[in-house]
Amino acid sequence: MRIKIVLAIFISVWIALLVRVYYISIKSNAYYEEIAKQNAVKVEELAPLRGVILDRNLNPLSVNRLGFSIGIKPRLSLKASRDMLDEEIAFLSSVLPDFSVKELSKEYLKADSAYNHDFVEVIPFIPYDKLIPQFAKIAQHDNLRIKITSKRHYPYGTLASHVIGYVGKSNAQDVAEDETAKLVGFSGKTGIEKFYNTVLQGVKGEKKTKVTAFNQVIEQVSKTLPQSNDLILSLDLDLQRYIAELFGDDSGAVVVMNAKNGEILAAASFPEYDLNKFVNGISREEWAVLVNDLSHPFTNKLVNGLYPPGSVVKMGVGMAMMNSGIVTPTMTFESTGTMELGGRVFRDWKKEGHGIISYARAIKESCDDYFYKASLKTGIDNIAPFLSKIGFAQKTGIDLPREFIGTVPSREWKKARFGRGWSQGETLISSIGQGYFLVTPLQVAKYTAFLATGNGVTPHFVSKINDEALDFPVDPNIVSENEKRYLKITRDAMYEVANVQGGTALRHINLTAPFKIAAKTGTAQVVGISQTDKKRIREEDMDYYQRSHAWLTTYGPHDNPQYVVTVLVEHGGHGGSEGGPIVSKIYDKLYEKGYITLK
Repeated sequence: MRIKIVLAIFISVWIALLVRVYYISIKSNAYYEEIAKQNAVKVEELAPLRGVILDRNLNPLSVNRLGFSIGIKPRLSLKASRDMLDEEIAFLSSVLPDFSVKELSKEYLKADSAYNHDFVEVIPFIPYDKLIPQFAKIAQHDNLRIKITSKRHYPYGTLASHVIGYVGKSNAQDVAEDETAKLVGFSGKTGIEKFYNTVLQGVKGEKKTKVTAFNQVIEQVSKTLPQSNDLILSLDLDLQRYIAELFGDDSGAVVVMNAKNGEILAAASFPEYDLNKFVNGISREEWAVLVNDLSHPFTNKLVNGLYPPGSVVKMGVGMAMMNSGIVTPTMTFESTGTMELGGRVFRDWKKEGHGIISYARAIKESCDDYFYKASLKTGIDNIAPFLSKIGFAQKTGIDLPREFIGTVPSREWKKARFGRGWSQGETLISSIGQGYFLVTPLQVAKYTAFLATGNGVTPHFVSKINDEALDFPVDPNIVSENEKRYLKITRDAMYEVANVQGGTALRHINLTAPFKIAAKTGTAQVVGISQTDKKRIREEDMDYYQRSHAWLTTYGPHDNPQYVVTVLVEHGGHGGSEGGPIVSKIYDKLYEKGYITLK
């Protein structure tokens, strides 16, 4: 009986096994065949080739230099294959002596693992002309793989470096912003390269191939090509180079902008730096030189340089005071060269003063006394809001990253910033663009365009993405029509600054082109100078880094404004003498190139 029971159990188990084998081999065959097919399809992401950046005449400003990358078969670092790895690395180093055995081994061991199925990249980029002589030799090695790749290149090195920007190795933040950054390996870090990074980077592609269990390709299943976009800037390469030559070794910024639509023809922050040094990562020594340079070459002064505007803000202050109704265009004040308030002495730049003076002549001669007395009568509460309306302490809308907004001093601002009340003396120094007042050169250019046209333009560099033109807003209602009623007297005064006896820029502006421009000079103090000291200190007697910054902002032609030219020379002293020759030559070049047309 016991034998029969054991035999019955044995037969039952065999029957169950036979049924299971039949099910797996016959019934489930289609299912497992499909699973096998899926496992045999390899999906490869295709990195897009980064779009290029061109100037308005299609000259290349940022391009891709074609070359190759070299990878070594994975898992050769395992003990059984280590000799093979050493042989391949020794071979590579012998045919490409720029790459040492130590360097190649380090790159391989850093990335390889027992679970790796992809070739390990040990040479991320080698120029086309350097690899081609050795291409056939390397291609004969099954353990090595050559892939076509690219590297960002800036043909003009330092030119427009703060505008164009550079790319560098992608980091976690870059990948978080756009996962394609991980695939391509690098991302825009500054300038246009950063602001339009996603546009330039494009969209990855995909290739599906059927492979064996040993990763050998059987056939291609499908392929979606990657896509990227090119940028065409409004910059004129020839004009940009010309301005760099004019500026020479000075430190500062220049903006040349269409007064009607905000299109920027040329813009630069000086000194500039070589963009190509950043593509593969700058050395510590080179980085130290940049960051320790007192001229701050790594700061984009166009949008990150904050400076007191000095007298270039007087037109905005004057319009604010007249719009309040407290001061009128014909109201006069006596300028004696000094003004006392609360035990402090506030000085005019002209020792003997300007005599009896009204708004228009105060602009022409840049009279500080007038603005001291008129602003004291008006009050900061009637001045600051208008200055904010016309663009100060606001972003300009420029297509560059990390734009600073500066400061328009006000009662509310000081309370929030320092927890203290406002003083009348602060109204006086704010009215001449000193004290807490801070602006960027681009804000001054946008403000000048408002004075020229009455509109709020959006400064911008990119005019097209591929063949599609971009539209940047122009706001005719930046202020009300009623608030624009003092624009004419302001424009006439700015004309006199550059063209009439007594104008602060008259001696320094000398165009050969057959038209006149409107202008305003400014001198922005870097260090506080005691106003109570009777001895006046000349700029040339001061240490260089204590000298005032020199401003000159202009538009032209004065009777048909087409372009704004704004110049800031750091530690330049007087705006007219430093900026005048530069501005004059820029307008001559604009006329020569046909950008400025006359009626």
